Amino acid sequence: MTENSTFGFSGPTVCRLSGVTYRQLDYWARTGLVTPSITPATGSGSKRSYSYGDVLEVKVIKSLLTSGVSLNRARQAVECLRRSLGSDLAASSLVLSDAGSVLAQNDGELVDLLRGGQGVFNIIPLANVVAELRTMIGESDLAKSEKGAATA
Repeated sequence: MTENSTFGFSGPTVCRLSGVTYRQLDYWARTGLVTPSITPATGSGSKRSYSYGDVLEVKVIKSLLTSGVSLNRARQAVECLRRSLGSDLAASSLVLSDAGSVLAQNDGELVDLLRGGQGVFNIIPLANVVAELRTMIGESDLAKSEKGAATA
């Protein structure tokens, strides 16, 4: 499984890979924080399908929340990443200040994504988030192939 795959991830799979609850994921989809880019919800009982990039965003948001960043600030950070960094998350780190400044470090270069501010910074290396997600997807794919082989 690679980040360029068009394979869709179900909501429960996204939850298992990212460590968020289904309730959180549903709320984030309804509020537009992370919308499933393969198959959005079309009504009650419909199943969402998330891309690898969507799962990565969920994992980044979960990492931000775990590190003490508020959901509102995580929302701002993800929006900035979408606009400014594209798919180069693995080579980046987020630096968040008390005043709301979000900076991305990409190959040693600092890019100011929001207005500047002063204060204590939290640095969140995104390479670890990407690596952990890839490992979990690989293990999931292996388990599926082993289960399929056992039933054949």
